[in-house]
Amino acid sequence: MKINLISDTVTKPTEGMLKAMMNAEVGDDVFKADPTVNALQEKAAAMFGMEDALFFPSGTMANQTAIKIHTHPGDRMFCDKWAHVYNYEGGGAAFNAGVTSCLIDGSRGMFTATQLESLVTGRNDIHTPFNRLVCIENTTNKGGGACWDFEELVKIKEVAERNELAYHLDGARLFNALVAKNETPKQYGELFDTISICLSKGLGAPVGSILLGSKKHIEQALRVRKLFGGGMRQAGYLAAAGIYALDHHVERLAEDHLKAKKIGEVLETCSYVKKVEPIETNIIIFYVKDTINPDEFMKKMAAKNILLISMGEGKLRIVTHLDFTEEMLTTLIKELKEY
Repeated sequence: MKINLISDTVTKPTEGMLKAMMNAEVGDDVFKADPTVNALQEKAAAMFGMEDALFFPSGTMANQTAIKIHTHPGDRMFCDKWAHVYNYEGGGAAFNAGVTSCLIDGSRGMFTATQLESLVTGRNDIHTPFNRLVCIENTTNKGGGACWDFEELVKIKEVAERNELAYHLDGARLFNALVAKNETPKQYGELFDTISICLSKGLGAPVGSILLGSKKHIEQALRVRKLFGGGMRQAGYLAAAGIYALDHHVERLAEDHLKAKKIGEVLETCSYVKKVEPIETNIIIFYVKDTINPDEFMKKMAAKNILLISMGEGKLRIVTHLDFTEEMLTTLIKELKEY
């Protein structure tokens, strides 16, 4: 039995999801003629109370499109130093949109409105980039699945509005935050200009993300998606999985969170573990003691068919997900205790 905990992207479609995919009615989405893609986009927009939505093959493309429609080359975007849009999208903000990134020294991937305000005010002349965009990531990947305080997000919005900055949410794992904090999609839809949500992480779809925004933003995004090569034809087979995921796999995220907390409690008792970051959702980040090589630790766990991943800087990551069963949890706990 292989226990793959490198990410929640490793899940495979459930039987019900596969059935929905195989029975999907499809058309040519490049001509906006795929009824299932259209239904997914309408469903997501209604869920968040936003005007429109657009289906993308990946979260990176959705985020990069959002950055491009909100900025011009030479502009500046603000994000946390650990943000996915800066660290894990191949330098796309610079390559695709020609923007520079102002990295904010937040905590676990989250900064404050006060920090943002201190950076956007002051000198503004021909020598400095134009401030255009604020990017938030919720939950924070490198921050260990941490959830932002919603009131702080509201304060950041106020700073953004005062300084004429667009406000984008990388919501790759937003549904984890919604479930963990008992929040609603419409709270976020009212706050952000654009939101990307991923269907292929905790929600268990095989492919796809959605970008939400105003009709004008999505009209611009459609052009950029084409430019990026993201137009797909009979994409309804994939969109059907997204609809199924939104209908059946949101509330169950609480199960992943509970399993993550159980793993964290065990790691806290292990003599070889130096530190475990706070666990709020489905990501566990921990550090082994200095006398242990993290790579060697991962290799020894892999030899027991348990796959983990390194986040750099000594961080080891475990991510719980739809395909991580109770039997797997029992085996993992046993091996962690016996290591």
